[in-house]
Amino acid sequence: MRPIEFELERTIRAPIGQVFARLVDIEGHNDWMADSGSMLKRTRQTSPGEPDVGTTFVDETSQGAMPGEIADLKAPHTIVYHWWEKSKSGKLKFEGWPSYHLQPSGDNETLVRHHATLVSYGVWRLGTPIWRRFAVKERTITVDALKASFERTQSSTPE
Repeated sequence: MRPIEFELERTIRAPIGQVFARLVDIEGHNDWMADSGSMLKRTRQTSPGEPDVGTTFVDETSQGAMPGEIADLKAPHTIVYHWWEKSKSGKLKFEGWPSYHLQPSGDNETLVRHHATLVSYGVWRLGTPIWRRFAVKERTITVDALKASFERTQSSTPE
């Protein structure tokens, strides 16, 4: 079976630098993803230093812990995460590459193109149609939570 791939777009009312900073701040995801309905419960950076290519993290999800890393980073336009899940015997079950491609769009707006790729292995490939629906739902929750986090920020800031 081929990888699951899809793209979502959102326009966020914030400058590109602010949107990029929020996406690259791994532990900051805990703030804007909280109570979003995502399977993500908490995320933490597991390597020292500022986020860059090779920075590692662990997502604690309703399905268990999933390690990951930053696979590509070109500020302030691109960030690609890579995560994986293995069976108890150490065989790869799933790999995902959620990526964000940002471009300025009007005054203080950013167009976010979120491309997601998911690959399932072994017997897990049989569930590809189900995984696709699940992945689209989960990634939609994520980009909507990102957008909502800026809307909350703007509504709490006096003009």
